[in-house]
Amino acid sequence: MKRLDIDSYFMKMAKVAALRSTCIKRQVGCIITVDREVVSTGYNGAIKGLPHCIEEFNECPRNVVGAHRGERYDLCPALHAEQNAIIQAAKSSKSINGGTAYITIAPCITCARMLINAGIHRVVIGDYPQDEVKDIFSFVGVEVKVMEEDI
Repeated sequence: MKRLDIDSYFMKMAKVAALRSTCIKRQVGCIITVDREVVSTGYNGAIKGLPHCIEEFNECPRNVVGAHRGERYDLCPALHAEQNAIIQAAKSSKSINGGTAYITIAPCITCARMLINAGIHRVVIGDYPQDEVKDIFSFVGVEVKVMEEDI
């Protein structure tokens, strides 16, 4: 049996975290590590106190109005996996400065900005980011690794 490299190991953990998602549309997981140790985890789902989409709705509220990627997030009761991972670290007083975020899909521009301001220096993602995300990471010096292979 071949031993997983460290990026594959943490990306596999992010994929497991995504299994906790309560989003109808897309299941996303995020693992944040510092010095090769897991500091926090997150998945996309409704904020505390609101019903989960998989329990409450038959269809994504954004789909009902025909919203495209990046549009009408005001209708979504959820936080993104990256946001939940950053919040979890903050709640437990753990620094993620200098860390790596492993995310099952490329982050949106808002999450990219949050990761940058939280001190993330490297992101490992499951697909290619939109140009604006790629550009902002490049501009501020965040290393991006795309892992397309199925692990």
